Amino acid sequence: MLISAKGRYALKCMLDISLNGADGNVKLKDIAERQEIPIKYLEQIISKLNKAGFVKSERGPGGGYQLSKPPEEYTVGMIIKLIEGDTSPVSCLADDGCKRSDTCTSMILWKKLDDAVNSVLDGTTLADMMDWSAKGCIIKIELPDY
Repeated sequence: MLISAKGRYALKCMLDISLNGADGNVKLKDIAERQEIPIKYLEQIISKLNKAGFVKSERGPGGGYQLSKPPEEYTVGMIIKLIEGDTSPVSCLADDGCKRSDTCTSMILWKKLDDAVNSVLDGTTLADMMDWSAKGCIIKIELPDY
């Protein structure tokens, strides 16, 4: 599974609103500037988030966006799946399945991978990410030498 720029930007947008919306509405242009997301692209993303009821909008001089629910009630999985659709690592795990899945040894691996990914996505909330941000958490990833 490869999460697209649109999926990453949707998550950044929701996190930005979580972090900056405590005192009122968050303007789209401010999100775009802070997150370095093209405003036209962000407009498409926020429209989808709004239609799904993840955010609510208010027009006018003090307008902008707010989360519809508290950050604890949004998982990363909800956001990514809204934007990306199915997050299965292989097509044979998708809705249609595979006619060979009962006899395919690889299916065990793909199912374990799918479960692990969904465990992380569905087990992480915007509130968790807000905590990471407040602590200044930066994850250093060390790649093995090949």
